[in-house]
Amino acid sequence: MEISVSLIAGLVIAVFAAFTVLRAVRIVPQARARNVERLGRYDRTLQPGLNFVIPYIDRVYPTIDLREQVVSFRPQPVITEDNLVVEIDTVLYFQVTDARAAAYEIANFLQAVEQLTVTTLRNVVGSMDLERTLTSRDTINSQLRGVLDEATGKWGLRVNRVEIKAIDPPKTIKDAMEKQMRAERDKRAAILGAEGQRQSQILTAEGDKQAAVLRAEGNRTAQILKAEGQARAIDEVFQSVHRNDPDPKLLAYQYLQMLPQLAQGSGNTFWVIPSEITSALQDVSRAFTQALPKSSATRETSSQELAAHAAADAAQAAEAAADAVASAAEADGYQTASSPRP
Repeated sequence: MEISVSLIAGLVIAVFAAFTVLRAVRIVPQARARNVERLGRYDRTLQPGLNFVIPYIDRVYPTIDLREQVVSFRPQPVITEDNLVVEIDTVLYFQVTDARAAAYEIANFLQAVEQLTVTTLRNVVGSMDLERTLTSRDTINSQLRGVLDEATGKWGLRVNRVEIKAIDPPKTIKDAMEKQMRAERDKRAAILGAEGQRQSQILTAEGDKQAAVLRAEGNRTAQILKAEGQARAIDEVFQSVHRNDPDPKLLAYQYLQMLPQLAQGSGNTFWVIPSEITSALQDVSRAFTQALPKSSATRETSSQELAAHAAADAAQAAEAAADAVASAAEADGYQTASSPRP
């Protein structure tokens, strides 16, 4: 009986000693920290690795995570400057830098960060209208981060980033914004269509202008070449006339040949017979009736015969021209007049 009691006592002492040793040893994981109180007063913070404490005297508090943490807060109603209620959902990135301050400076640092984020968000968004709130997320994020980092510094926290995950305006505002967006898209489409049509018309006008310029250039070149050709032709005729030196008799004969052609025009209702026609007929008659130089009796006889025949032919040609003129005037009601040339 005595053996069994002593054995039990030994076992109890051994268990107590083992339990005491286990309570004296604390292993802290990496990026973690644990605060130690000795007789109810803060003593130290256990670092990652193997640590020893005094059992039953030192009290070790739960582990505090030193890694960066991400907390998503539920959407909070915020009133903008233009009295519209929007739901804003935020995400906070923070890290515990001082385990002692996080444990003793604030009772619940996570709840404190959430409430501070909500109040700061309402202050920042309350000074903006809806349109600015929707388009100024970076500004809101930077202002929130500055205020939170300054306020949470004494709590042993460091706010790395604050992001606005969503901004939900009321349903009526969403419908109005969708209508406005559709109107803006329709406006841009109409503007683009008008710009395209305008550009098309401008290009068409430019093409017509260039075509007109090219046609004008071609017409001008053709007229210049035609005028140059006519000038050369007139010059050739003029030079030929001067080289051959025609007498008035030849010119009068050519003039008589052109008279029948004057009366053949279908649109001629009035034409003039110059007074020089009589002199022209006389010149032609004299040209064929004048005696040629006589070299022998035979040549004189033949020359006279030829002159007589030529004079008869010229007289017949003149008479035919006069008859043609008279018949054309009587048939078509033409008016003949005799007027001297100036």
